[in-house]
Amino acid sequence: MASDALVTRGLTRRFGKRVAVDALDLTVNRGDVFGFLGPNGAGKTTAIRCILGLIQRDAGEVTIFGEQDGVRQRQSVGAMVETPAFHGWMTATEHLKRAQAYLGARDAEAIDWALGLVGLRERRRERVRTYSLGMKQRLGIARAIVGRPGLLVLDEPTNGLDPRGMKEVRDLLFKLAKDEGITVFISSHLLGEIEHLCNRVAVIEGGRLIASGAVLDLLGGQGESADVDVRVLQVDQLKAALMKMDGVEWVSEVEGGWSRLRLRGMQMHQLNAALVAAGVSVTGLAEAQRSLEDWFMQMTSREIT
Repeated sequence: MASDALVTRGLTRRFGKRVAVDALDLTVNRGDVFGFLGPNGAGKTTAIRCILGLIQRDAGEVTIFGEQDGVRQRQSVGAMVETPAFHGWMTATEHLKRAQAYLGARDAEAIDWALGLVGLRERRRERVRTYSLGMKQRLGIARAIVGRPGLLVLDEPTNGLDPRGMKEVRDLLFKLAKDEGITVFISSHLLGEIEHLCNRVAVIEGGRLIASGAVLDLLGGQGESADVDVRVLQVDQLKAALMKMDGVEWVSEVEGGWSRLRLRGMQMHQLNAALVAAGVSVTGLAEAQRSLEDWFMQMTSREIT
C-alpha cells in the first residue's frame, strides 16, 4: 500500500536445516519509528540482512515504498548494520564522499546536511581515528542518510555507548523522524530506549513473529489479559484467596508493599468484590504501569540480550 514504508510477507531464511527467519510478516508504516525486538539468536539481524538484500532469502517478498526490485529499493533505503567500520586515516567528509560514490551521486550539500544533523559538521576534517565510539556511531548514521533515504534501517545503533552517547543517538533519531520525515526501523536489545523512542514494535522469537502493534496499546494491557497492582494488609491471605479464584493469578511483589496480579477475563471491580468477599482487607487497587520489559518478558520465553 502507498502508506507502507516496508512490508515483508512470508520472509524465510534457512541455514542448512535451521530456519533462522520463519515466514515473517511485517508492516512498517510511513513515519513510524519501528522497534524490532527479540531474544539473542531470534533472527533479527538475519531478517534485516534479508530485507536489505545483503543475503538471499529462501522464500517470501520484501516491498519498500511499493517497490519490489532490489536495485530500485536501495535508492530509498539507508542502513547501518551492527557496529560501523571506518578507515581511521580518512575524514568524515571523505567517508561520506565515498558513500555517495557507491550511490552514483556527488552532492556536497547532502554531506553538509548529514554531518550537521549528527553534530559532526565541526569535526568533518578530522581523522576518524580520533573519534570516540559515540562519534563513530553518529558518523555511521550520517553515512546511512547521506543519500537522503525515505527508510533508515539500524541494527543496534546504541551498542556499546555510554548513557550520554545513547541519548545523543536517541535524540538524533527523533529528529530524523519528526523533522526530516524519515521512517526509522531499529533493532535493539535496550528495551528502555525502544519504549521511549518507538511508536510501534514487533517481537520475533525463533525466527517467528509472536507479537506486534502500537507500544501504547501493548503496554495498556489490551487483549486477553491485563495487570493490576493491589495492596492488602496480609499478603499470605491474598495468595490463599487467589488460589480459589478463576480469572486472576499472582505475578509478583512490587515496590511499596503492592502485589501484581494478572486478570484473565476478570475486571478490576470484580476482583475487588471477590477479595472483599473472601475476607481480604484491600487498601489499594490500581492498573499496573507496565514497562516494555515487563511486556516482553511475558511474551517471550527467554531474556533479551
